[in-house]
Amino acid sequence: MKRLFVLSACLLLLAACGGGQVRRISEPTASIQQLTVGEDGNWSIELRLQNYSSIPMRFEGLRLDLAIAGTAAGTLEAAPALQIGGESVDIKTLELVPSAPARLAIADALAAGRGVSYVLEGTITAAPADRGGAREYRVRRPGSLTPAPGLPGVLR
Repeated sequence: MKRLFVLSACLLLLAACGGGQVRRISEPTASIQQLTVGEDGNWSIELRLQNYSSIPMRFEGLRLDLAIAGTAAGTLEAAPALQIGGESVDIKTLELVPSAPARLAIADALAAGRGVSYVLEGTITAAPADRGGAREYRVRRPGSLTPAPGLPGVLR
């Protein structure tokens, strides 16, 4: 009987410990999901914002310098005002008037049907959705884009 009581007490204590959500805040990041070249040569960039935290985060601002094939292309800047759930992603579309050398690098990659490297570097400002106190997170994200088959002027 005593053994059953001790076992029951242990199980009750274990049950009381569980149930709370672990609040882990991790650095967010960004990457390019798609780059579309417009008829005027300007770019529409679908920026993928990733929340690695276990809780929802408010993405309040971003300022990211974009380099294409080692050439400065321009700065992506926005106040997205997005709330992204824990361990989730959302997309923000931004317009960019690229530098002439970067525009040429993308045109060359599209004409040759080959990929091109990029680097995003700067900051993302975010905070837990249920609190104030936004913080700037440093971002440096290399990646690559390749022409999307059947979609002229689109790299993914």
